[in-house]
Amino acid sequence: MITWVVAWTMATRGAIAALLMSALALYWLPLRTVLERAFSLHKAHSVKDMENTFQLVRNIIPPLTTKKHKGEDGRIGIVGGCQEYTGAPYFAAISALKVGADLSHVFCTREAAPVIKSYSPELIVHPVLDSPSAVRDVEAWLPRLHTLVVGPGLGRDDTLLENVKGILEKSKAKGIPVVIDADGLWLIAQQPSLIQGYRKAILTPNYMEFSRLYEAVLRDPVDSNDHHGAVLRLSQALGNLTVIQKGERDVISDGEQVLVCSQEGSNRRCGGQGDLLSGSLGVLVHWALLAGSEKTNGLNPFLVAAFGACSLTRQCNSQAFQKYGRSMTTTDMIAEVGTAFKKLFET
Repeated sequence: MITWVVAWTMATRGAIAALLMSALALYWLPLRTVLERAFSLHKAHSVKDMENTFQLVRNIIPPLTTKKHKGEDGRIGIVGGCQEYTGAPYFAAISALKVGADLSHVFCTREAAPVIKSYSPELIVHPVLDSPSAVRDVEAWLPRLHTLVVGPGLGRDDTLLENVKGILEKSKAKGIPVVIDADGLWLIAQQPSLIQGYRKAILTPNYMEFSRLYEAVLRDPVDSNDHHGAVLRLSQALGNLTVIQKGERDVISDGEQVLVCSQEGSNRRCGGQGDLLSGSLGVLVHWALLAGSEKTNGLNPFLVAAFGACSLTRQCNSQAFQKYGRSMTTTDMIAEVGTAFKKLFET
């Protein structure tokens, strides 16, 4: 009888221990998953570093003060916009203003200019992109701009692409940070040397654009099971440019570190969200460089800006989707920029 009781007691203890271990495993795995989804680095970093990531973005945001003059908080140029695509450059340019830039310029084709201007009187629109003097015309404005966003609504017309090549060369010569998106990425895939080694560039490809870029630069197909490694390798092959692979989670790398942004968004994938990202990124890049390495705790300012822009876009997506559901469009998301920005970075 005593032997049976002892055996029963030992078996019970074993069962209880197993249940406790299972409970701990069930608790720990989701916790670890949440931390990894919130923010992760390719190199080892502490949980405290992850928790402070949003603070790094907050650190670079310039305070609003009466001491400033118009233009100090950002003069952003958007290169793109043609007859077929007028919405994309508008979304990028207006997003830059909504985030906090003071002035937003759009360099587009002559036919696109009146359409884009009609969307908002707040945009400065230059109908020069299809002009024989396009490169010279845009170059004259470059000293007045803090960041250039190249690609929204650009299209693939040969004349426009040739002009953009010249604009990129002039921008590089002047050391202007460049965000490249949409058909600007298609151009880079055709001629990677245009941007290779220019570390003030950020590329923002979606899944298909990333695959095209990766195969053009590395001459191998993308390993779909190694997102971190693929983004890291592409960045390194391009000379340690910052690359954002947009997707279910945004994977960001400067060739040394890999960040993952998993701020909650939604399942709605309406066109134009990438333009919101590129426009807001143009502003945050300027702010991050202006703030300096002390404010970013030594982290590459382009990574901080990228994480901030990705988080903001996702938050706008989440807020707009809660209001409009399946009918949500990018216009609805842009209306959320102010409250999303405040929620993420000012509270």
